[in-house]
Amino acid sequence: MELLIETVTQQLQRAAGETRRLFHGRGHCYPGLEHLVIDWFPPVAVVRLYDEVETQWCEALCAALARVPGIEALVVQSRGRGRESRNEIAWGEVPERLAATELGLQYWVSPLQNQNSGLFLDMREGRCWVREHARGARVLNLFAYSCAFSVAAMAGGAASVVNLDMSRGALARGRENHQLNGQDQRDVRYLGHDLLKSWGKLRKLGPYDLVLVDPPSFQPGSFVAEHDYRKVVRRLPELTRPGSRILACHNDPLHDTGFIRALMAEECPQFVLRERLDNADDFPEQDPERALKVLLFEREA
Repeated sequence: MELLIETVTQQLQRAAGETRRLFHGRGHCYPGLEHLVIDWFPPVAVVRLYDEVETQWCEALCAALARVPGIEALVVQSRGRGRESRNEIAWGEVPERLAATELGLQYWVSPLQNQNSGLFLDMREGRCWVREHARGARVLNLFAYSCAFSVAAMAGGAASVVNLDMSRGALARGRENHQLNGQDQRDVRYLGHDLLKSWGKLRKLGPYDLVLVDPPSFQPGSFVAEHDYRKVVRRLPELTRPGSRILACHNDPLHDTGFIRALMAEECPQFVLRERLDNADDFPEQDPERALKVLLFEREA
């Protein structure tokens, strides 16, 4: 418990008032704590438990976090594939949603939401890269969710962004995220469609200079990466032009970087791998191949 709280305190200092992961046990760098992560949405900390724990241990963790300066409220969530999610406020007052700051930009998040809060914290470096490389680009944001990539792209001077997600509720949150940052949305579009049935419209709106592919790893009924990622990759040539770049993301620990590299090589060999983006330093991983993979490809002439 002492090492855990020390790590949380250090990450709070590094956060400097912005959202951040305070503890990342799932990276297997903290033996015995692989089931635990703690996220920070100032002033609320969210504990996520991916396995059953003893009540006494959980109470001791909550009590220890209550003594950490800066944390004003705590949410405890029980999660995990195939397990019923539970969500409770341990102490403090937790708003239904709050504006979290990341790299100077703001995003609406919901600390009490059972599954996804509204912002995937491990993609911070990806959003940073997009902001730094989007100037003048026509951007296609697939699996846009709450449009965080779109906010970053427009902040970086993108010419336009097309956001596509089958959840209209998520896209509505995306509009609000743009509004929260005072961004002009005349060149931002929102398509609430099933991607696998929407290629014709995307082609008409293209070609794109930058395509962001960040699908869920396992979402039965909508997208299962093992079967559906290839369907997306094989369409990339018709959505791009020479010089276009693809940021292909994958967060399944069962697949290493070879999964995406093989798909790209088989379906669109005209794209060359340029680099793998570094992951955020608050997501330490014992095995980088089990971590989030963000690969940058470029289409050759």
